[in-house]
Amino acid sequence: MINPIELIGYIAAILTTASFLPQVYKTWKTKSAEGLSLSMLFIFGSGVLCWLIYGFMIDSWPIISANVITIISIFLLLFFKYKYTDSQ
Repeated sequence: MINPIELIGYIAAILTTASFLPQVYKTWKTKSAEGLSLSMLFIFGSGVLCWLIYGFMIDSWPIISANVITIISIFLLLFFKYKYTDSQ
């Protein structure tokens, strides 16, 4: 049986990670990254990296999995920002 604390962690991980995915999809679909702030992406990415390190330090799979997916999303948005800005 899953620990109730871990269950809350997984629910939080799913919700917070899923909230970021529509931005990735919208940027990809519209091929426009005009509204994305590079400074926000770098600051947010730094925070997510810290959460990932913290997750490994305390061996928390909800934190690790959510932040790995979020880091991938941030890299995709940075790629789109670079790709779609150059092509315009």
